[in-house]
Amino acid sequence: MSEIKHVALKTLKDFYSLMGETRAVRSQAVHEILQGRTVPDSMIQSLSHALTALDDVPEIDGKQVLSLTGDRTIELEMDYEIDELRKDIFYLEEGEETFMDFLSDLHPGFDDMIDAGHSLLNGLDLNCLITDRDGTINNYCARYLTSIQSIYNAVFLTRFALNNVRRPVILTSAPLGGLVEISVNPEGKIYYAASKGRECLDLEGRTRRLAISAEKQNAIDVLNERLESLVQNSEYEKFTLIGSGLQFKFGQSTIARQDIGHSIPEVESKAFLEMLKDIVNDLDPDQVNFRIEDTGLDVEIILTIETAGDGLKDFDKGDGVRFLNDELDLEMFRGPHLICGDTGSDVPMLEAALELSPETRAIYVTENKDLAKRISGLTANALIVPEPDMLVTIMGTLEP
Repeated sequence: MSEIKHVALKTLKDFYSLMGETRAVRSQAVHEILQGRTVPDSMIQSLSHALTALDDVPEIDGKQVLSLTGDRTIELEMDYEIDELRKDIFYLEEGEETFMDFLSDLHPGFDDMIDAGHSLLNGLDLNCLITDRDGTINNYCARYLTSIQSIYNAVFLTRFALNNVRRPVILTSAPLGGLVEISVNPEGKIYYAASKGRECLDLEGRTRRLAISAEKQNAIDVLNERLESLVQNSEYEKFTLIGSGLQFKFGQSTIARQDIGHSIPEVESKAFLEMLKDIVNDLDPDQVNFRIEDTGLDVEIILTIETAGDGLKDFDKGDGVRFLNDELDLEMFRGPHLICGDTGSDVPMLEAALELSPETRAIYVTENKDLAKRISGLTANALIVPEPDMLVTIMGTLEP
């Protein structure tokens, strides 16, 4: 059994190591809960030790400060890591019913949103769940690799996957390895689709990938070499340490230019974006191989694909849904399905699902009125909620 002792965090490496240890403890706790057993006090104590270590990190202007290398330090926002540990400890100590009351107090309109979600989904025998992760079923974190899934989140999501849907899929832009390493759902219960659906870990533990031509693979390999060389410069190393960092995915590369805490001055962030555009233009002046998508936080450089009659386009999550439907034999012509997302990049998932089956429901997590209007314009069977906790609670409390 994994055990976390009380430690003092001094370096960024210490922080990453500690969060990795919480993943092991959380995975064990989720297993115990789903087996109907009480989580041992030693696991709660381990999580408490981890929380104390995070709380004890020195702060400057509301941000935690850790050593980077030599005399250099880095300022971090650890709200997600601290808040989710506190929630997990409360969940384990007080039980699920009291935890629900806590979430209701934390999020205005919580109970009404849960009721609305149940009304949308009650009585449905769902074929597929296809959902984004960050900002949708998981609260946002300032860094991807420390956004370890919380215990309550995994219990709610897995319960829904086991009891209410035949084919549950998490579909993200992240690389497959990174997605698995931050998840604590039990193995073999949920499909993990990454790189916008170009690659997937199936329920038997096999990796499936959409083929990329040798020419395009060479193009992205050259791009990755340029990006790696760029961030070795001390001036740009910081962009690997915020948000999504630098991620080499299958058919796509992503580098952060900002995080949710706005650690980078906006002028510097925009200048970095322009530098990345210059690199892509230099490597692909005719715009044959790459498309750039800027989320405001991440810069995604995506390999193009051929489309019937429309020429080249970037690979989006709608393309991912279609590939996964064929590759995993999801039988999406059989509805109903539930599609969940939180940004405009998740809309193609819903569009593709509706094309395959009009019996598709949608729950999107957003306070963006334009996005909410866009979703509601695609289907009347849609619900908009403001918080990921609301969505996973809808799922975790839905009657089988």
